[in-house]
Amino acid sequence: MRKLHKSLQAGVLFAAGALGLTQGAAKADEIVIGASLPLSGPLAGFGSFQQWGYKHAVDEVNKAGGIAIGGKKEMVKLIIRDDQTNPNLTASNTQTLLSRDHVVAMLGSCTPALVNAGALVAERAKKPIVTGCDPLQVFTSVRKWKYAWDIFFSVPDLTVAPFKMLAAAGVTTNKKLAIWHDNGPDGQANGKKLWPAFAKKFGYTVVQNAEFPINNAQFTSIISEAKAKGADVVLVDAVTPPAVAIRKQMASEGYKPKVLDIEKGAEPVQFAQALGKLADGVLVGGYWDPTFPYPGAAKLAKDFEAETKLTSSQHIADSYAAAQILLDAIAAAGSTDADKINAAIAKTNKTYVVGPIKFAADHTATLPIVSEQWQGGKTVIVWPKKAATGKLLFPMP
Repeated sequence: MRKLHKSLQAGVLFAAGALGLTQGAAKADEIVIGASLPLSGPLAGFGSFQQWGYKHAVDEVNKAGGIAIGGKKEMVKLIIRDDQTNPNLTASNTQTLLSRDHVVAMLGSCTPALVNAGALVAERAKKPIVTGCDPLQVFTSVRKWKYAWDIFFSVPDLTVAPFKMLAAAGVTTNKKLAIWHDNGPDGQANGKKLWPAFAKKFGYTVVQNAEFPINNAQFTSIISEAKAKGADVVLVDAVTPPAVAIRKQMASEGYKPKVLDIEKGAEPVQFAQALGKLADGVLVGGYWDPTFPYPGAAKLAKDFEAETKLTSSQHIADSYAAAQILLDAIAAAGSTDADKINAAIAKTNKTYVVGPIKFAADHTATLPIVSEQWQGGKTVIVWPKKAATGKLLFPMP
């Protein structure tokens, strides 16, 4: 992600209604699709970008005349409801979209807790849902999906990236590693299983492995322990508010490890906005950049910036691609029948703005991982070398 110059919501959000964000009552000759997104709460920084990506894909289709259904072109109507970063509300919103708004298909929310909550409702209703923003192994661990499809990164790819990046950079640490992770599904997957396994493989000693509640705000005891044990490398998995608190409290405690990687929480621009210079040097995994050699990658960022007067984020890309995949499937089916749309999604084999997409048998498509680092209020890619847009700051300032 890159630095925003003003509030994202000011440039992107639709008009808000009592139950969510809509675009007026549906017409009989409209193709209605929907999404429940975190437009408020801790994950609002993700949802706002997703909203733009979904809307941009729908606008492009409508500007081209819509989608032919039964030989007649119909406009696409997108209904978005705010789940307030609450999985219970995601499930409720999804049920409302299906039963009251009569959507023919869905687009997903963000992070496993929200995506999976909505996908389970869509699955029970036998309505297709295409999503990003859900690490693949967490998505597939829920159940064997029939109507839900996910384009995102592989959890092992993300968790091994810091180790590969440090090895490629040839930097020196004392090989002492502290792991801090929340008790959410992806936090546990990274913190309890994968990071310890990769640490051993790359010759690191895990001197601390601390778990905390998702909305935890106090980290001084964890920080003091890692500092006392002399960990040069700290790996964190947390949502944005705790991630910000962690970085501030590390500074207050005078703890400066050589490497700090914060997954999930350090990704949205709100992280850097809240921290200013304290964000510099913090690493985070990424999966898309406008410099990637995929059709429309650079243009997508330019379109976002021209429309919103803000700076782009990688979440515009997976959301835009997810919407394009769904819309292409509806067009290929030539129908609003759920099973026909679902069958068309399964046949997806095309290069989108995020790269080539062909779903595996488990309904996933893998996006490549890069390591990014906050530098001067924006992120630069520091690994792998072939994708790099900047040089690694080491040790962390």
